[in-house]
Amino acid sequence: MADDTGRFGVGAVHLGVPNRRQFFQLGAGAAAGWSLAGSAFAQTERPTSPPDKPRGQVIAALSQEPTVFHPLMPGIEVDQGIWWQVFSPLWYIDPDGNFVPDLAREVPTLENGGLSADGLTWKIKLRSDVKWHDGTPFTAEDVKFSIELINNPGFRARSRVGHSLVKDITVVAPDEIHWRMEAPYSPYMSILASFTFIVPKHILEKVSDPNASPFHNAPVGTGPFRWGERVPGDHIQLNAHTGYHGKGPYVERVVFKYIPDLTVLYTQFRTGQVDYTGLAGILPNFVQEAKTLKGRKIFVSSTSSVEHIAPNLDFGPFTDRAVREALYLGINKQAIIDALYYGLPTQTESFVPQQAWSFQQGLPQHKYDPAKANALLDAAGWVRGSSGIREKGGVKLEFTNSTTAGSAVREQCQQLLIQDWRAIGAAMRVNNMPAAVIWGDFWQQSKFNSVIVGVNFMLGSDPDVTPRFGSGAIPAKGGRGYNTYQYQSAEADRLLSQGAKQFDLAQRKATYGELQKLIRNDLAILPLFQSFIAEGIKEGLQGFRPNINMSINSWNMREWYWA
Repeated sequence: MADDTGRFGVGAVHLGVPNRRQFFQLGAGAAAGWSLAGSAFAQTERPTSPPDKPRGQVIAALSQEPTVFHPLMPGIEVDQGIWWQVFSPLWYIDPDGNFVPDLAREVPTLENGGLSADGLTWKIKLRSDVKWHDGTPFTAEDVKFSIELINNPGFRARSRVGHSLVKDITVVAPDEIHWRMEAPYSPYMSILASFTFIVPKHILEKVSDPNASPFHNAPVGTGPFRWGERVPGDHIQLNAHTGYHGKGPYVERVVFKYIPDLTVLYTQFRTGQVDYTGLAGILPNFVQEAKTLKGRKIFVSSTSSVEHIAPNLDFGPFTDRAVREALYLGINKQAIIDALYYGLPTQTESFVPQQAWSFQQGLPQHKYDPAKANALLDAAGWVRGSSGIREKGGVKLEFTNSTTAGSAVREQCQQLLIQDWRAIGAAMRVNNMPAAVIWGDFWQQSKFNSVIVGVNFMLGSDPDVTPRFGSGAIPAKGGRGYNTYQYQSAEADRLLSQGAKQFDLAQRKATYGELQKLIRNDLAILPLFQSFIAEGIKEGLQGFRPNINMSINSWNMREWYWA
């Protein structure tokens, strides 16, 4: 494993970075406290020294096309691949769960005066050597503007969770900003690290409509790469920002190439047309072969994403918990894992990754039991018709299931689900769509019946799932968040509120343990497994570091270079 201090400068990883115990005592959220599963790091070679100036390029393949370039607006994971290169947060989370300063000079703690003992007052000291890509100096005014933009009711913010509690923002100096939290909110440190990129006041304050401007198609940031060009349907090119304030970048450009067919994507990696397999990684059926390729390195690592079936809880049959339980009992999970994923993933019952400090052990374990599923539906009054499909009160137990068109493994999974559920009297039809369509309003406004999707529910490294399961986070009902399941539970809301105000780690673990039990009992989602990702890079490309605390492993492309 590469030496962290060699990447960021001696001591930079640890300077001002609270460990998890200190962090909760100080009242400022949670460091991850968990490490990468598996042996991905063992496959890395010890890096040579990076070049003195940017050299070469990296072609990164993506199976979906990024379309949202404003980093504070609703987007999907591939959009984050662009955001992490163009923009910067105040701090980020490294693979070991440490908070690492970026635009901030240090991570605020009680010890350094950045946090008050009650967690309500935050004082952030900023770097004074940062410039926007257009040469304008970065200042505390940009931080103030970014938080206020998120809270602007006329702006279509990705989420206001945490940000809405920020009050009395005061710019003390160009390199220092203070604010007060309306209430203690422990996950806010992770939100600032993982989801809050700072945008330029000097450009966006002049825009009449914050939801539409030239900036949205040619963003200006403080990140290691600046906007180059976009050819819709083909690629995005980012060029090195030689005035970047951190280490790197060490390559002249990054080209994100869209290859929607994952088999074609792997073929292009195998033949050397792409240097990195990107967010989707390598299909499970190619992993063993990929490991034998000369001049290639393969990393297999756990991710925070949970592959699951997302039911729309406001859709007819799915409002009945008995139906959800029967469908869950009717899934032959292990057969799906073995047949389609070559046994690589692990079954799970929780939305929390099994490596997390907050993971709840001992949740009820799924059992494939179609006989019990049939009995449950019989008892709930769902009667089989002449076609074998059940019906209750004039409502048939039939529904569509959607996922990204061209995702071969998920499409095969759908075929297995059709068979599994037909055996218990449920009829499922496939309704797949291109990524840009399905993950737009169809998903965000809950226009689906059910979806196969992988979601990282964590707020960076924090288990607060208010944006996913809070009653006020349902976009289809005017809420701000990602609760596209339309899950509503007074008890879940109570636990979410309680956990967000706690700073003692043991107390938070207990609270989020109860929440995991509740979500599992309510079957708000039908979890299949905790995802893994197999990614490939060309031999000689240094600096790649899988990070379970991030949604994407291209988070640190600024550190990548050719040996």
